[in-house]
Amino acid sequence: MNSWHHAKSSARKWGGAPEVYLPIHEFIDSSKKVIGDVRHRSIYHHTLGVWLCQEVFGTTLLVKKERKTIEVPVREVAEQHILEDLGWIPSPADYIGGMAIKPWMSGAQRKTVNLSHLLNGENA
Repeated sequence: MNSWHHAKSSARKWGGAPEVYLPIHEFIDSSKKVIGDVRHRSIYHHTLGVWLCQEVFGTTLLVKKERKTIEVPVREVAEQHILEDLGWIPSPADYIGGMAIKPWMSGAQRKTVNLSHLLNGENA
């Protein structure tokens, strides 16, 4: 499901316009920018991703519903997104539990990285 469909689902559930919810759903799916398959979900589709949404967007959203404004918990919107995609809310540990540990992860292998030509003063 894409971000817009998640936002429409949120609007059906809590009221208001999908555009109110869209930034949260786009944040959760923003990892598609770097990983073009379902593995992108390992970045934000988990308990830490829900917490990050609350840190970025605040505790609640103010949603106009009929003639009043209601508060919708950001946490619940983020959880709804993950539940719609996965059917449950994993933790980051669920994603990395079977990950192989590579030597570079501990800093055991040092590599020399060339600095950008911008840092060498070529364009200063």
